[in-house]
Amino acid sequence: MILSTIIAFVVGGLVCVVGQLLFDVAKLTPAHTLSLLVVVGSVLDGFGLYEPFIDFAGAGATVPIMSFGNSLTHGALQEAEKHGIIGVLTGMFEVTSSGISAAILFGVIGALLFKSKGNI
Repeated sequence: MILSTIIAFVVGGLVCVVGQLLFDVAKLTPAHTLSLLVVVGSVLDGFGLYEPFIDFAGAGATVPIMSFGNSLTHGALQEAEKHGIIGVLTGMFEVTSSGISAAILFGVIGALLFKSKGNI
């Protein structure tokens, strides 16, 4: 258990390092970096490489933003096999709806509880 925790910590940290390097070295914006990492997770799942990555890294692979791309693609592919082209859309939203809903809910709560620092 200790070894799997260390591996998850190191792998998750390396994903963060890659994201930080994209900010600092490649001069990508946060939106570009976020989108790129989601696409990388999606492509890795499309080639069947993300599941072995999860098996190796555990939470180090399921917590970072790449996992969202994995979830989108994984759900879309599963439902496409069952329901065809319409399954692509329903599968993406079926798997990720709880995460998207939580992000919206916590965003609204944060907006209501804290005052904006910008000039509005």
